[in-house]
Amino acid sequence: MSDVKKAVILLSGGLDSATVLAIARDLGYACYCLSFVYGQRHDGEVGYAKNIAAQLGASEHRIATIDLATFGGSALTDRDIAVPAYGGSEIDIPITYVPARNTIFLSYALAWAEVLGALDVFIGVNAVDYSGYPDCRPEFVTAFESMANLATRRGVEGERLTIHTPLIHHSKAEIIRLGLDKGLDYAETVSCYQLSADGLACGMCDSCGLRRAGFLEAGVDDPTQYVQGGF
Repeated sequence: MSDVKKAVILLSGGLDSATVLAIARDLGYACYCLSFVYGQRHDGEVGYAKNIAAQLGASEHRIATIDLATFGGSALTDRDIAVPAYGGSEIDIPITYVPARNTIFLSYALAWAEVLGALDVFIGVNAVDYSGYPDCRPEFVTAFESMANLATRRGVEGERLTIHTPLIHHSKAEIIRLGLDKGLDYAETVSCYQLSADGLACGMCDSCGLRRAGFLEAGVDDPTQYVQGGF
């Protein structure tokens, strides 16, 4: 096992991050998964992440707790801000954007990678079928990778860290087909901004809408359990 490359995988419990974990696993990495309780409307997604990490044979799965609700500014971290319905807004950057979230998540992943001696971090950002978030763009990832190699001991010593974004140019339908080819059961993932108390997807938010549209385009059944009145 000493010759196996280690990678940190940011794992939310959603469709995209589960697919990224399967990709990293199939590339031969020992996968160290990192999830967050960050003050989001629901942390039910963390339970999904735990199950996915176990099912896909992660070497380790850690859950970090931070409190972005201290600042709010997003419908996902401030319960006084309503989550908009899918297709209900034409704003380029919607209110579900959590300020600096991916910057913070990647910084935690970078710290753990240094401790592990890993030179690879995987994140499931997507710039095709996504909600318009600025921290899902290739420009952001490139800039963060450059910073990481300036700010770390291993980077300064000449060992280059890479931020992998294998889904960044894929449509949601392409991601779904890729995951199914790798044997993923997407019923074990969740992509909802406001899960019900019993873990059902709302079927109305932007994330649910993008997920649903992806399954329709892929021509496969959507296994998601929605609340009554959802899709």
